[in-house]
Amino acid sequence: MRSALVAWDFGRVSNLIRLRGSLRQDDLAQLTGLSQAFLSMLEAGSRRLTNIDRIVQFLSGLSVPAELVPLPLPRSTLTSSVHGSLPVPSDADPSLPWTTARMVAALDIAMEGSAMHRRGFLAAGGVALTAFVNQWDAAEAEPLHRAAEGSRLSQVLLGSLQHTTDHLRTMDATAGSGTLKALGDKHLSFLKHLAQDTSYDEATGRQLAAIIADTATQTGWFAFDSGDRDGTLGYLYAALRAAKASGDVRLGAGALSYIAIYGYSTGAPSRAVTAAQRAREAVGNLGTPALEAMLLTRQARGHAKLGERQSALAALGRAAELCAQGRSDRDPHWLYWINEGEIHGQAASCYLDLGDPRRAAESFTEAMKTLNPGDQRTKGLFLSRAATAHTAQGDLEAGCAVAHEALDLAEHLQSARFNEHVQTMLDQLSAADQSPYAQGVLERAIAMQGKRSRS
Repeated sequence: MRSALVAWDFGRVSNLIRLRGSLRQDDLAQLTGLSQAFLSMLEAGSRRLTNIDRIVQFLSGLSVPAELVPLPLPRSTLTSSVHGSLPVPSDADPSLPWTTARMVAALDIAMEGSAMHRRGFLAAGGVALTAFVNQWDAAEAEPLHRAAEGSRLSQVLLGSLQHTTDHLRTMDATAGSGTLKALGDKHLSFLKHLAQDTSYDEATGRQLAAIIADTATQTGWFAFDSGDRDGTLGYLYAALRAAKASGDVRLGAGALSYIAIYGYSTGAPSRAVTAAQRAREAVGNLGTPALEAMLLTRQARGHAKLGERQSALAALGRAAELCAQGRSDRDPHWLYWINEGEIHGQAASCYLDLGDPRRAAESFTEAMKTLNPGDQRTKGLFLSRAATAHTAQGDLEAGCAVAHEALDLAEHLQSARFNEHVQTMLDQLSAADQSPYAQGVLERAIAMQGKRSRS
């Protein structure tokens, strides 16, 4: 790779990265913004990459360390090793066997690893993420059974453990993540203990792995919603390993859906599109319209962040069609929250990203009519964005009225992510602080902040 970079042999660079990461040319096209046809000709030697801007785009998309190329590439926040390799924790390497031991090791990294370990896989960028996604879909998992001397794992206990995960999920939707990450960690720790120290046959082991996958996905979401961006991906990668061990691709698709949210929320929308598309490919023949609809909204958000209006609207249209079909028996129980209101809300967020605040405001209004009543945090997110949409289209009175509704929820929701959206809403209104409507919202927000500080 070093010699290929020195020679500016970008066809060789492309080929080497694809072979190492088990990537397709379509994957590299998503990462670099170059077409699959151009990459094919580049690797074949019939085309060259000579434009400096496109070279920077190509190398940045592949997360090539800046110190290896004399070009203005963005530098990683982590220091590369002496050999120029990225500090990916060995147990998180997607090319390693997808065994029970690796699943447990991934849980250890997520729950107890150092900041360097937890950020390591993230530092490897989109290539590593795409490689992990592809390996999850293609790799074979070992049969999961354990003939240990410990107590026999019972169905009663498994049912209770799944109930605990479901209860944590409901608490999050109702009141925000708050301290739920700590509870998720404790639950995962006990599940890990059962995986290591009890005896079970293969069917029971797969059930246990499924609960681990579900819980790790939820805990990763708790980390993200509470503002712990560095720790989020570790849980989601552990969830992918556990989903593979369980044999339930729906759980893997669920983890990928949160990886997609992470991508479009942290400046990597192309990775969101990739994760959602791979998940859809995996579940496409299962007859799960609600799951596919949810994944399409994640893909649409990625397209919207990229400014790809037609692709975003096409994904949203298909999501609405699937949602209208209703849930099937094959749709997972943890996806109870997908309904028409969620589709409208995600469409509204896409319109906002696409610079169409009028249609965003209309769609947010529709979302509020049919959103699940218990999803208070989602309602708060939609309200804060709706206020932004109304204000952006010049309807300050409506924007401030909706802003007050968002502040009503901000008084009891515990979500760093929601708070960020509220702050964006307030920053926008501060530009119109001469308006009595805006003044009322800003003064209330200051009073709420003072109340929190005193408490």
